[in-house]
Amino acid sequence: MLDNLRLYGRYIGISFRGQMQYRASFIMLSLGHFLMTGLEFAGIWALFARFESLGDWSLPEVALFYGIINVSFSLCDATSRGFDVFSTKNGEFDRILLRPRSTALQLAGQELTLRRIGRLSQGLLVLLWAAHTLGIPWTPDRILLLLFTILGGACLFYGLIVFQATLSFWTTESLEIFNTMTYGGVETAQYPLAIYRPWFRRFFTFVVPLACVSYLPILGILRPLETAAWVPFVAPLAGIVFLLVALRVWRIGVRHYCSTGS
Repeated sequence: MLDNLRLYGRYIGISFRGQMQYRASFIMLSLGHFLMTGLEFAGIWALFARFESLGDWSLPEVALFYGIINVSFSLCDATSRGFDVFSTKNGEFDRILLRPRSTALQLAGQELTLRRIGRLSQGLLVLLWAAHTLGIPWTPDRILLLLFTILGGACLFYGLIVFQATLSFWTTESLEIFNTMTYGGVETAQYPLAIYRPWFRRFFTFVVPLACVSYLPILGILRPLETAAWVPFVAPLAGIVFLLVALRVWRIGVRHYCSTGS
């Protein structure tokens, strides 16, 4: 385990040094991501400027959802590039199989996408603004819950991308299917799940447990009296379990791989 972590650290170090060779490009791309995601929040602000509230949710409360989910997704997006662009059509996976290391480890360490720091920093700014505006008392248990929620969300999105990569063992064009879950999931979780229809809430609670890494734990931060005290702390575990299941399914896909056939 420690040997794998050291190797992963070396992968990340190589990727970091490689991207820092073009610092101007890194700065411009990061700034571009910051501005693009900033436009998304500007759309939310415009919505509240017109309607003042969304049900019984205020702009700062929705901003807390937005900030946490975007920080979670940016961490996943920065570290999952190998799975995100994975394809079995070009024969590159055959070369990975020849190496005496885990295929998942090699893909996870393929690239640290540094430009995602733009989304990360923008999400953090919105999160800090929301926390300050709401005047939330940040006790140690709330800070722990916040960090656990971000970890659970990152794991959930990572699991979705691993499932996307695994599907390519049996299909040729599956990216758009899972984009509705990853990018669509980000858009969904930026708002309280209570505003959606019951069937939609059930799907994103029991099939793709998005509610467990966003709505339920954030409810514990914002409105702790509306849920049992233990639920917000247990719910983010669903994201970690989801990733472990995705990695297990990935191993099944690898066992069924039959090369490109070209």
